[in-house]
Amino acid sequence: MQRDDPIAAPRGSRATDHALRVRRGLRKPANWVQLVKFSAVGASGYVVNLAVYTTLVHALDVHYILAAVMAFCVAVTNNFLWNRHWTFAARDGHMGFQAARFLAVSLLALGFNLIVLELLVSAAGVEKVLAQAIAILAATPFNFIGNKLWSFGDLAGPRAGRRGR
Repeated sequence: MQRDDPIAAPRGSRATDHALRVRRGLRKPANWVQLVKFSAVGASGYVVNLAVYTTLVHALDVHYILAAVMAFCVAVTNNFLWNRHWTFAARDGHMGFQAARFLAVSLLALGFNLIVLELLVSAAGVEKVLAQAIAILAATPFNFIGNKLWSFGDLAGPRAGRRGR
């Protein structure tokens, strides 16, 4: 049996297949442009989130966890619209379908954010606004990958729309 014979060679592991896909993706300039755009949108959402969060915690004396959820709701709306129309240019897909997936990914990222926030505030004694800033940054990689692949990308299915790719 020859090693380079694709029929005779054993199928690669799932991890190997994913690693190859990531490596191929890193070579495409369009993916880097999307990452920069996603980061710019994320930066605007970050500012929106922290502004709403700071106002709720300091001016309105809202509990920091509830304030994080409320700030998330405002920021996620901002981010969805910008990512759909600018970052991923997914205007051809069904907006409701994309929004549901975007929200699902964002809720998972929020769950991770809230865990990090609680640990930083309660266990590490970090100031609340700084802790929220760190927690948002910690959740960002999960958010990008989930939205690129599932909400607006290759795993979103035929209705997602991939204009400009």
